[in-house]
Amino acid sequence: MVKNQEYSLFDDVCEAVDNAASYVDIHPGLLDQIKFCNSVYKFNFPLKKEDGTYEVLEGYRVQHSHHKLPAKGGIRYSSYVDEEEVKGLAALMTYKCALVNIPYGGAKGGVSIDPSKYDVNQLERITRRYTSELISKKFIGPAIDVPAPDYGTSSREMAWIADTYQAFNPEAINAKGCVTGKPLSQHGIRGRTEATGLGVFFGIREAVDVKEDMDELGLKTGLEGKTVIIQGLGNVGYHSAKYLSQAGAKIIAVAEWNGGITNEEGLDIEALKAYQNQNKGFKGYENGAFVENSKSLLTLECDILIPAALENQITGDNAEDIKAKIIAEAANGPVTQEAERILLKKNVLILPDMYLNAGGVTVSYFEWLKNLSRVSFGKLEKRYDRRKYENLLDSIEKATGNSFTQEQRELIARGADERDLVNSGLEETMVNAYHHMNGVRKDKGIQSLRTAGFIVALERIAISYMELGIFP
Repeated sequence: MVKNQEYSLFDDVCEAVDNAASYVDIHPGLLDQIKFCNSVYKFNFPLKKEDGTYEVLEGYRVQHSHHKLPAKGGIRYSSYVDEEEVKGLAALMTYKCALVNIPYGGAKGGVSIDPSKYDVNQLERITRRYTSELISKKFIGPAIDVPAPDYGTSSREMAWIADTYQAFNPEAINAKGCVTGKPLSQHGIRGRTEATGLGVFFGIREAVDVKEDMDELGLKTGLEGKTVIIQGLGNVGYHSAKYLSQAGAKIIAVAEWNGGITNEEGLDIEALKAYQNQNKGFKGYENGAFVENSKSLLTLECDILIPAALENQITGDNAEDIKAKIIAEAANGPVTQEAERILLKKNVLILPDMYLNAGGVTVSYFEWLKNLSRVSFGKLEKRYDRRKYENLLDSIEKATGNSFTQEQRELIARGADERDLVNSGLEETMVNAYHHMNGVRKDKGIQSLRTAGFIVALERIAISYMELGIFP
């Protein structure tokens, strides 16, 4: 796959903002301030190889908006990383945080490498050097800019970042809050690994429960029996598929960069993921048909298509062939503006990335709060709540003469732990954001949920700037 040098994710995002701005009374100068990036840091640094030679690597960190601080956004390791991509992803983070009402400005970062071509020692040196570059220019810190995992990075890289930042700032009591997505042993939070995929599930679940909208698509409400195709079985795609399957949806195809797999009867996601982990792909998997050209799977007939890989996957070239009735953007920017125009004419409901994959930043926010407060969620109240509910159950038993089973007592009386509270907060965020966005779409008489999402985000960002006294 060769990256399309003519495509600019940042320009695509700006086009979406301009479209939404036509529905909002906003000063042109303020609109420009919102649209363009506040700070762009591009730098190069050397990596010494084992044979004594050097490779010069290219790194980026973009802070799109300072209307709220800290800025927030992932770090990706990919050979496709360039300035336009990072700017576009940073801009999306700004609008995403505003849409789900998380108090961050948007940011993004990356290193232009193929991480599969570097060993663990090299990746650690790359990550620590990248972090030191950000520290030197004050592009990282709990109150300044808080990175997170993204494509090609994981909790491992976040642990290296946190350790490097703390080494440079030994007196900073909140140093662990400089990055989210850390391992639990490094003050991470339970539920962060599956957060984006679980958020995707909550978002799709809410969308298919709106009868008026499903009637327009010719679909029944609910997830039971819905056919689903997923592009990308990484962390986000896997967890999205897992929760959708548990809710009764049927995963009929999965596409990956090195081939796809189909089964009209439905794929066992746990078994498929285990096979992929062992064999680095789907070829040879017995309970499905292998497809060499995985991108062709995007045009198969299904109820829900979930692009959960990279941006620019559904374009003007293949949008006309898409047969899905709902496209759920689990990845960042998988549907171009040109493709969206085509799909909307075909009455396809698009759940936009700025909403649907906000689960990651939502739970990252919870992790950041945990790091600043320096106490785990649920630690103070869990046993108090349990005793309170047990006393209530005892009182009910005495008053009624009936007894609860041990299983019932355990279910009712147990206090919420950190994962319970994180998942509850995530569900609340995704449910409220969807119905607010969908309500704006209907109030404005527009078809696009993406435009409605940008309207919500623009109004909230504009209010922030006006309250700061920057614009009248």
